[in-house]
Amino acid sequence: MSTQINPTTGPCVDLLGPTIEFLTSPQEENIQFCVLKGVIPPGVSIPIHSHADTEDFFVIAGEVEALRQGPTGYEWVGVKAGDHIHVPGGARHAWRNLSHEPLVAYVITTPKLARFFKEVGRPVAGAAQQPPPGDIGNFLARYENVSAKYGYWNATPEENAAAGIRL
Repeated sequence: MSTQINPTTGPCVDLLGPTIEFLTSPQEENIQFCVLKGVIPPGVSIPIHSHADTEDFFVIAGEVEALRQGPTGYEWVGVKAGDHIHVPGGARHAWRNLSHEPLVAYVITTPKLARFFKEVGRPVAGAAQQPPPGDIGNFLARYENVSAKYGYWNATPEENAAAGIRL
């Protein structure tokens, strides 16, 4: 492990719209957490899901809505630059960017979740590109298979629609 200031040259993966840049590698030995930089483009949602891994989000630009399980069901909460969101392990959550600007956040999570992102995402070499039509079905199948392998839960399309997420 090396000491670096502002590492910003890590690999980046596309998760069918959102992107994750690895500021620390999930393969490094003896690390307790990973630091990632996530971007959610305008008009993009991340469906309802849960995993045992804790996540902390520090929003550095843009705004987004975060879905959380409230006392009476799901509720959307506005999040903007400067905000911190803590998602405990096992909490069902989702994201949607209804703004006209990308959301950019630092994400601190476990090496396991970072490895999941690396395995399910496709490498980004330059500017984000629209996936070929057949790639969407391949991505969704890979996402479900890798989620099952890691023990992660994903909501059904109907559950997402009920919460206001269009897939």
